[in-house]
Amino acid sequence: MTSSTPTAAAANAAPRTFAFDAYVTDALIDGSPSAAGQAVFALGDGQVAWADGVRGEAHDGAVLCAAAHPSGDGVVTGGDDGRVVWSRRAGDGVEQAVLAELKGRWIDALATSADSGLVAFAAGRDVHVRDVDDARFERRFTHDKSVAGLAFDPKGRRLAAATYGGVALWYARIAEQKPVMLKWAGSHVAVAFSPDGKFLLSAMQENALHGWRLSDAKDMRMGGYPAKIKSLAFLENGLWLATSGANGVVLWPFQGANGPMGKQANEIGFDESALVARLSAEPGRTLLAAGLDDGRVWVCDLKTQRLETLKADKGPPISALVLKGDAVAWGDEEGGAGVAPVPF
Repeated sequence: MTSSTPTAAAANAAPRTFAFDAYVTDALIDGSPSAAGQAVFALGDGQVAWADGVRGEAHDGAVLCAAAHPSGDGVVTGGDDGRVVWSRRAGDGVEQAVLAELKGRWIDALATSADSGLVAFAAGRDVHVRDVDDARFERRFTHDKSVAGLAFDPKGRRLAAATYGGVALWYARIAEQKPVMLKWAGSHVAVAFSPDGKFLLSAMQENALHGWRLSDAKDMRMGGYPAKIKSLAFLENGLWLATSGANGVVLWPFQGANGPMGKQANEIGFDESALVARLSAEPGRTLLAAGLDDGRVWVCDLKTQRLETLKADKGPPISALVLKGDAVAWGDEEGGAGVAPVPF
């Protein structure tokens, strides 16, 4: 990997900070008009908390995963109580609906698609799919081993399930089918499609990243990581794949039909004293946010190579991070959280 280290500067505005009594499982930006684009945090004590102080008890136990609702209104969470819950703002309170309940199971992974209106969630070896506009719609896809990560393709038609031995590809609305199995030895824990749907990337339980070109299932081995990869995201219309798991954000080039094959990665925001624990980006932009394992948070514009520190104080590792619109929100393993405007 080559390395590029922009000079960090102080953020232009102090972040708003919060102190919760539980691990922050995920951070999102609520896109509904009723929430006014607020940050919302999914917590290890089962609560969903908005930045203005409104909270809702979504689960009897911990929130294990979260995603934006396909409508953009509120969030969908999965918990260790076996429930999948939609939480959204209603005036000064929270309105909640149980989308599914699997008693005695843990909801280990979630994915949603605004394009198809589908919600997918994993419980052990089974992946379930629901349609938010059709309460009668239900699909279940069973795997040989537990599923740890889910992702819809850009159109919301195909669903990727990360499991032991590779990634299974399903057509999300078809009931009776056999999946296309993209095989690679080891345990796969997180997946992402490129914005054009031509590549699929998987983070593994080992300190490794693997990918496939979907047109011919060509393997892409992408190594050199000192830690587990917990976040991966495409940006700049799919020209770059950003990943955590190193001393800076690792950027893999995806220009051309061969993606990163035969090319070298870059690294931005290199800091030998810390590792990038989480990152977030939007596919059509050049902005990238990173949260470190020492509690710091920064945001960078790849176009200008300008990097600004949003949270300079060190602390517990960042466990949740989102960049959306003009805001970055984060949370850490001990319940600390914050939200700050993008300074450029």
